[in-house]
Amino acid sequence: MTHLLAFGLGYSARWLARHLASDGWSITGTSRTDQGAAEITRAGWQGLVFDGTARTADVAASLATATHVLVSIPPDGSGDPALHQYRAELTAAPCLAWVGYYSTVGVYGDHAGGPVDEDTPVAPRSERSRRRCVAERQWLDFGAASGKRVTILRLPGIYGPGRSTIDSLKAGTARRIVKPGHVFNRIHVDDIATATAAAMAGPTRHAIYNVTDDEPASPEDVIVFAASLLGIPEPPALPFDVTNLSPMAASFYGESKRVSNVRLKTDLHVNLRYPTFRDGLRAIAAAG
Repeated sequence: MTHLLAFGLGYSARWLARHLASDGWSITGTSRTDQGAAEITRAGWQGLVFDGTARTADVAASLATATHVLVSIPPDGSGDPALHQYRAELTAAPCLAWVGYYSTVGVYGDHAGGPVDEDTPVAPRSERSRRRCVAERQWLDFGAASGKRVTILRLPGIYGPGRSTIDSLKAGTARRIVKPGHVFNRIHVDDIATATAAAMAGPTRHAIYNVTDDEPASPEDVIVFAASLLGIPEPPALPFDVTNLSPMAASFYGESKRVSNVRLKTDLHVNLRYPTFRDGLRAIAAAG
């Protein structure tokens, strides 16, 4: 039986898990807490605890039967915790055919709105993205040393049901921050699942793929469009001021680029269900 072990069964990984479970896959996912692991179990899967600081016997045992491993947890200062704690088990895993690592397009840094693709040298600006670069390198080196197939999937801003501009507008928390010329890509969570499944199916010619939509856009344009779908006034325009942003938001506004997804389409033959933010937001609004 095909068996996915996901380190960090969060929003994106759960979307993939639902796709795979419907095809008969066995799903195991980790959470940092007992409560999170119990929630995974209540969803009908096997929930295990892994907080990133120590290996556990039950996760090691799950690796013995895993055919696919997805890593969706943030790196720490020394790289990827899952690889650090379970390198021996991953190397010896008898059934393991594929390892996927969810990274970020933040590794490219700022390109002042210019284009980037997978051959663009990484130039991270934030500590968060620098750690992702270290983790990517560790996983690629692991693949080369172990002979396991490793795929790095670089993600932009993730949205979907429950986590979209539609939801923030309904909650009254959306802010229309205006920074002229600032653009970035997004990806609907359903398209992340599709792309990940395609990478699993392999074989693939490349180890790194940008999993992004077709149309980078400004945050302001997205909010204005979402408000029009809801039939409500858009929030008042606020001039960009980094001092009023969280560190995470500041990192988004500090980098502007147009990320190519050509490799995703030509090599993995992925057809995006939501190629632009307009497609994705229309679907979310229609679902209520």
